[in-house]
Amino acid sequence: MSGNLQKELKQRKPFSSLEHEVVLNIMRTAGAMRQGTTEALKPYDLTPPQFNVLRILRGAEPEGLPCSDVGDRLVSKDPDVTRLLDRLEKRGLIERGRSATDRRVVTATITTKGIDLVNELDAPITELHASQLGHMKKKELKKLVTLLEKARSQE
Repeated sequence: MSGNLQKELKQRKPFSSLEHEVVLNIMRTAGAMRQGTTEALKPYDLTPPQFNVLRILRGAEPEGLPCSDVGDRLVSKDPDVTRLLDRLEKRGLIERGRSATDRRVVTATITTKGIDLVNELDAPITELHASQLGHMKKKELKKLVTLLEKARSQE
């Protein structure tokens, strides 16, 4: 099993360290997973970060979230959350408004149109994930989750 990434990258020399090989494997895998999601969302004219925002706001329904909290919850950090929200608002998928208690806080909420769209995408995205990872056993997937969480914690 070892050396598959080296072949994929057409790399002749071994990796400088096992850690380097692991990081590149994670990046390569994340890229492949993201590409599948990008392709699945293309017919809906959505990007993965936009879809992530819709899912976040669906979960925060009906209160919505301060825009800064939306940015904090994104799976992949986006430096321009405002522009991301602008595009979704322009399409009528979200709304933004100022808090009645603190006018400095702008809250984003998902619209009915946004809920309908994200609900429609649930099945295709679930099917995509099954096709990407269905060859792995549940035990392997749980172990992978544990290992990835451990890697992110740096403990």
